[in-house]
Amino acid sequence: MIDKNSPLPLYYQLEEHIKQTIESEELMPGDSLPSERELSESYQISRMTVRQAITNLVNKGYLFREKGKGTFVSNQKFEQNLQGLTSFTEDMKARKLVPGNKLLHFEIFPADQDIKERLDLGEEELIYKIKRLRLANEEPIALETSYLPVKLIPGLTPEILEESLYTYIEDELHLNIGHATQTVEAALVNDEDIKHLKIKKGVPVLLIQRETFLENGTPLELVRSSYRADKYKFKIDIERK
Repeated sequence: MIDKNSPLPLYYQLEEHIKQTIESEELMPGDSLPSERELSESYQISRMTVRQAITNLVNKGYLFREKGKGTFVSNQKFEQNLQGLTSFTEDMKARKLVPGNKLLHFEIFPADQDIKERLDLGEEELIYKIKRLRLANEEPIALETSYLPVKLIPGLTPEILEESLYTYIEDELHLNIGHATQTVEAALVNDEDIKHLKIKKGVPVLLIQRETFLENGTPLELVRSSYRADKYKFKIDIERK
């Protein structure tokens, strides 16, 4: 398990071993890790080496410390690849998680000037305002507010929103979703985030803002989402051109 003749540093070997036990679910979220002294004695390595391995895993989000109590396994973050345009429902299903929605607000009203310009709408055109709590395995992950033109999606109902909106748009309305522009930034939680995402005041969230377009360039939606930074991370593969 720990090979002292290996060129790999001992702390790295221990780090990889603990990480493997977490990823294979031998250790589950909330399980406590043996103390530094116990790990040091078990693997016949120094406590400083053990401490470095644990610190690295804390920094990577695999473990967390509680003062006076010990070190515990963290809930793992859900990872989304930013190189494809997918709905939240599609993304969760691809990870073999059960997606869920809790509809918090559904309203039809005339768009204000900013939304009219961004969605390329005429005077007095109507939009849907949809606010949903997005869940994975019944755990709150994101608070999402969407604005969509009524003229593009006539007849949208709260019942339809229980499933994937993108699937409805493409399969039922036969509209082809083309691309989106998206920004990701850190933000502090507001009162609504605290209430619905079950997080504490002062905790950061990932603020995601997206504009989605049909294949013909028609603006389809504006979305603002607050993602729990302790539960979600984004990944992108970058090639040097």
